[in-house]
Amino acid sequence: MKFKTLLLATTAMAMLGAAVAPAMAQTTLRLVSKDLLTTNPDDMKEIEAIEAALKAQGTDVDIQTIDLPGGTAAYGEALGVMLLSGDIPDIMYFQGGDQKMAEQGILEDLRPWVEGSETVKAGMWPHNFDRLENYPYLIYLYPARAPQPVMRKDWLDELGLQPPTTVEEYEALFQAIHDADLDGDGTPGNTLGLTGFGNTGELDSIFNQAFGVTGTWMKNAEGKWVNARVTDAEKAKIEFYARLADKGLFDKEYVTNTYDVKEDKFYTGKAGVIFGSSPEVIDIYSGKMRQTYPEADVSLVLLPVPSGPGGKGLAAVDVAKEARGWAISSLSEHKDEAFKVLEFMASKEGQDIDRLGFEGVHHNTAADGSVTFTDAISTWYARFFNASNWTPPTPLLGDTAQAALDNIKADFVADNAFVWPAEYAAEVDATEQIYRAWVARFITGEASLDQWGDFVSEYNAAGGARMAEYAASVLGE
Repeated sequence: MKFKTLLLATTAMAMLGAAVAPAMAQTTLRLVSKDLLTTNPDDMKEIEAIEAALKAQGTDVDIQTIDLPGGTAAYGEALGVMLLSGDIPDIMYFQGGDQKMAEQGILEDLRPWVEGSETVKAGMWPHNFDRLENYPYLIYLYPARAPQPVMRKDWLDELGLQPPTTVEEYEALFQAIHDADLDGDGTPGNTLGLTGFGNTGELDSIFNQAFGVTGTWMKNAEGKWVNARVTDAEKAKIEFYARLADKGLFDKEYVTNTYDVKEDKFYTGKAGVIFGSSPEVIDIYSGKMRQTYPEADVSLVLLPVPSGPGGKGLAAVDVAKEARGWAISSLSEHKDEAFKVLEFMASKEGQDIDRLGFEGVHHNTAADGSVTFTDAISTWYARFFNASNWTPPTPLLGDTAQAALDNIKADFVADNAFVWPAEYAAEVDATEQIYRAWVARFITGEASLDQWGDFVSEYNAAGGARMAEYAASVLGE
């Protein structure tokens, strides 16, 4: 009898305990990203939505975000200091500085996690696979960056030209823009065909392949690996840029232009063609152009990737590693939950949160399920991913931007660049500086292409020759 009473009492207590115990244990995850701050209400609202969705799926997490400075340089420096002090969050966003941390063993190898995933793997773009295999510590599900040129459609129509499809036709277009009075100020010949900023990287995106610059490393006439920057193909491309600048078709001030100055020259009609670094940026250009000329129906047209002596296609994509992306701490006690956050953000539900913003603020959903965006969507941006297999319920990109994205998908070619060992850091930096300086001098006319040999000699002496020897050991004969 006593045993039966004890058993009943024990059972009752167990049932009571089950009734009051939480359905699942909550895990605290610490996360750091320059685009997720406790001081930004939208950021915190998104975090709350992620937590609620994960909890509904059976994963109860408390995501605690860490505030660091938002600027790229300041963020990277502050993140490095924090990690080196031993304060290592579970989930980290890097935009540089990650390689040093990977070498110290504090970043998780993500390949096994991705291989066993359902949504991250499905949402990867072609270059993501190569980058993860070459450098397995970061994932960043975004299309490859491939700047592409746009111009005002009404200007192209006014010139009576078709979009250029060859290098020669591009030069003719730039010349036509320059010679016409498209801005209507009564003074023909004062509009640049093309502007840029900082360096020629944007132009290289569509002109590299056309001139036969097929990758970072190419073989010379002797069959030896050399950096493409010292090849005859590169010389021909730079000669083209220099000719455009000499004729007033390309902005010689590109070196000192800031991003804002470049854009302003486009919006104010001082330049006819501008490169958008991504489809989303091209959409921004379209919107700003409409705001600049509200009385006119101004739209932008995407100019094609040209063919040339070397071929056709967008520049080869560096797949050595992700330049930015998400990492998980190898020291975390909650790796499974941490990856579930990334896995969720690559899912349809996660992408709906990350890409569409909030119901009633950034978009509205009708009774039939159709979605319309509000004007507030222009200020919304994804904090995590742009998964390749996610389809928005209504187009997020305009036709011009979508065409740019289609080009990125169709023209992907992997580069043969690789991650340099730390001992080559000085040579990598020195040769980059020498290349950029000489290119600027060639384009502005401070140096003649007859001095190409001087550039090659200086480049090789500064580390180019040693780097080529190492490249041969990596790439093989």
